[in-house]
Amino acid sequence: MEEKNNNFVSILKGVIIAYIITMILIVAYSMILAYTNVPESTIPICVVVISIISIMLSSSITLKKIKEKGLINGAIIGAIYLITIYILSSIFVVGFSINTFSIVMLFFSILAGIIGGIVGVNL
Repeated sequence: MEEKNNNFVSILKGVIIAYIITMILIVAYSMILAYTNVPESTIPICVVVISIISIMLSSSITLKKIKEKGLINGAIIGAIYLITIYILSSIFVVGFSINTFSIVMLFFSILAGIIGGIVGVNL
């Protein structure tokens, strides 16, 4: 039972790591937007790429420590990461709705978590 609790805590830490990586990359990207001629039309694709990179890195880091069930634990990290964002968006963003893009993003978040988990377990 204690091992399951430790894994759950590690997964939550992995999600927090993903958010920290996301914030750092978003700040860097916003500085690029502010001080260069990069068009704002690149924002949606960059947010997706940054999210995927964050999930993959945090899954790898987290599963390197857990060393088991990379597929499942990585998928859980990706799912919790995005579902939390969707819940917060539904609370704070007027007119937020789940659409086809949301479903595709959830799929890629879980896939990124799985890939990161496999890499982390095998490191």
